[in-house]
Amino acid sequence: MDISLGSAADKRVTSLPPRFLAFPCVLVSSVLSVASAPQTDAVYAALDLGTNNCRMLVARPAQEGFRVIDAFSRITRLGEGLAASGVLSVTAMDRTIAALRACADKMVRNRVTRARLVATEACRRAANCGDFAHRVWAETGLDLEIICAKDEARLALGGCSSLMRPQYPWALVFDIGGGSTELIWVKNAADGPQVQGVVSLPLGVVTLAEQTGEALHSPAGYAVTVAQIATRLAVFEAEHAITRRLLMGEVQMLGTSGTVTTLAALHLNLERYDRSMIDGLDLRLADIAAVTTMLLGMSASERVAHPCIGTERADLVIAGCAILEAMCRLWPLSSLRVADRGVREGILLSMMREDAIWTRSE
Repeated sequence: MDISLGSAADKRVTSLPPRFLAFPCVLVSSVLSVASAPQTDAVYAALDLGTNNCRMLVARPAQEGFRVIDAFSRITRLGEGLAASGVLSVTAMDRTIAALRACADKMVRNRVTRARLVATEACRRAANCGDFAHRVWAETGLDLEIICAKDEARLALGGCSSLMRPQYPWALVFDIGGGSTELIWVKNAADGPQVQGVVSLPLGVVTLAEQTGEALHSPAGYAVTVAQIATRLAVFEAEHAITRRLLMGEVQMLGTSGTVTTLAALHLNLERYDRSMIDGLDLRLADIAAVTTMLLGMSASERVAHPCIGTERADLVIAGCAILEAMCRLWPLSSLRVADRGVREGILLSMMREDAIWTRSE
């Protein structure tokens, strides 16, 4: 995997989970650092705990990026029921801690020397996030860093900015998550992407699906939902005048989320998901509309049976389509670029940049 450098925010809290005392290291804000370890022996881990997924990458530095040596991904639905109750349920926490325990085991087996473990919208919103973080520490030895929405957006940009095309001076980058959707307005400068604006809507595929229920699966309910989301996005448009740049042909759109990767896989009629065919794919808005129409016409059982959707995404994919369609209506570019990369890649690159990996190799 070739990933180039991008910007990312980093905030720190000192802590020392006991699990990693099995090998010589210190932990500062979920960042494992082995004293005087040879640079060639460095192994990094990046974990992104979202409202719907728990995902981790373990990687070694490469000449101009990194090479993934292990990975983990599991749908845990940590934020299930959060919109109604305001708290993380015991069942959701149990599922998630089981996944985090598996991640911790992978980190030990791979002898990770530095890691950053971030939690996003579900933990930001939950009244009992402190209790959950304490359970995670006590039961897995992992110290979660709950990051703000702007940090999440910048990490996502840092992970996928290498897919931006240099001929467009502006980019609209978005990340449709489980509990929130982040939009980033970026100036594509010669010295790297410069963030001009960030907004986070507390609306993701899980929260939207729970709020709308079956109404979202009817044509009328879907249309109303798309219109409501577009109204909320209009504030970001008014602030940055994106449409004016769009009409001048200066804007590209880049999407990093399970929604866009799933739609891309459906468009290509893949029998099973293949990242090598998805990451960097240019998906026309007409193709997105066709796939959305197909999904709206499918029954729940048909969505479950599709190998690129499955049981765990069948009730969420329509919600993702509604959020994406609202963006496409407000900013009708001819196509968008699909990124199967984001926060985890941004974390890895930011840590390696802080360690001056590529500077030292020159």
